[in-house]
Amino acid sequence: MDQGIKYDNGKPEYGLLPPFALEEVAKVLTFGAHKYDRENWKKLDEIDRRYFDASQRHVWAIKRGETHDPESKLHHLAHSITCLLFLLELELNPNIINE
Repeated sequence: MDQGIKYDNGKPEYGLLPPFALEEVAKVLTFGAHKYDRENWKKLDEIDRRYFDASQRHVWAIKRGETHDPESKLHHLAHSITCLLFLLELELNPNIINE
């Protein structure tokens, strides 16, 4: 039997992403989509400052000993990571706010 060939060296290995952490981030995104709108995060004024501040609020809640957001009941770190993902997406694709 011949073996197939797949040239995937040097390509991103998505299987390395931590599944439990990603699921928590997906829950935060789902919570936000239901509360606001699926694309609401792109529509804010001062988006950089607001998501940086929001990320920090969640991190500092952890530092104070609070693990879960009182409103969503989801982990503060998942909220913070979500905010940071928004900031990274904006950094990598600045035109996203005009889409």
